[in-house]
Amino acid sequence: MSAEIINLRQFRKKQARSEKEKQAEQNRISFGRAKAEKQLTRSLNDKADKIHRDGRIETDDDGA
Repeated sequence: MSAEIINLRQFRKKQARSEKEKQAEQNRISFGRAKAEKQLTRSLNDKADKIHRDGRIETDDDGA
C-alpha cells in the first residue's frame, strides 16, 4: 500500500502546459479563420442585430 511518489515541480509544469494548450486551442478556434469567414460571421451578426433592433417596440417612459 505505498503511494506513488511524484515531483511537485514536474506536476506543476505539466499542469501549466496543459492549461496553455487549452488556451491555444481556444485561440485557434477564435483567430485561426480566413478573412472571408470573419466577414461572413460579422455580416450575419450585424443582420441578426438589425432584425432584433427592428422588432423592438418603442415606448415613452417619462417616469411618471
